[in-house]
Amino acid sequence: LGFRHQLLASSAMCGPRAWAACEGSARGCAEQGTVLLLLVYLAYLALGTGVFWALEGRLEWNSSRNFQSDKWALLRNFTCLDGPALDSLIRGIVQAYKSGTLVLGNTTSMERWELVGSFFFSVSTITTIGYGNLSPQTLAGRVFCIFFALVGIPLNLVVLNRLGHHMLQGMHHCALRLGGALQDLDKARWLAGCGALFSGLLLFLLLPPLLFSYMECWNYMEGFYFAFITLSTVGFGDYMIG
Repeated sequence: LGFRHQLLASSAMCGPRAWAACEGSARGCAEQGTVLLLLVYLAYLALGTGVFWALEGRLEWNSSRNFQSDKWALLRNFTCLDGPALDSLIRGIVQAYKSGTLVLGNTTSMERWELVGSFFFSVSTITTIGYGNLSPQTLAGRVFCIFFALVGIPLNLVVLNRLGHHMLQGMHHCALRLGGALQDLDKARWLAGCGALFSGLLLFLLLPPLLFSYMECWNYMEGFYFAFITLSTVGFGDYMIG
């Protein structure tokens, strides 16, 4: 009888251990799944970057070469024109267009389809921001953009959902620890929620304008406006980095 009681007690003790082991294993699998999902996400962005770069870069290079050829032909034919003055006029036209002033009809963006520009376009596409400063001009680029967005937008939503789930779990753990320290779980949850809200505002709305002010020579309000327009995925395109 004593042996039987010992066996039952041992089984009762193994139950929580087994449950904890299963819970730890499930948490490990979830973390591995998140890492794998992030790797797939980055690989998909890399795919889009490479394809857009390959499809649009050649056309842009040809356009740039033709533009330089036309400019030098203009200077040769009209010797009264001054080269630096013409360059200054061109820079003014480009700046006016970037500021939202249409100087010509049916004008396309003059951003470069290089590695950074292609990556920027890929991110703005699958996040549905769509600033409008850069768009594919080739038929192949437009067709690829359609299918890239069809897959990338749902993938982006899945990644954001997974990251939000992990952030919620982290906030829950913080609330439990605070609850143990304060002996008040409701107050701990309120403090954890306020901390998460403040951290999000600080990281995504309050600090980025300082960086934009330094890099782009904007004032704080312009940087805050750009951060909000980007975070809300409105993406007017009236302010652009770079």
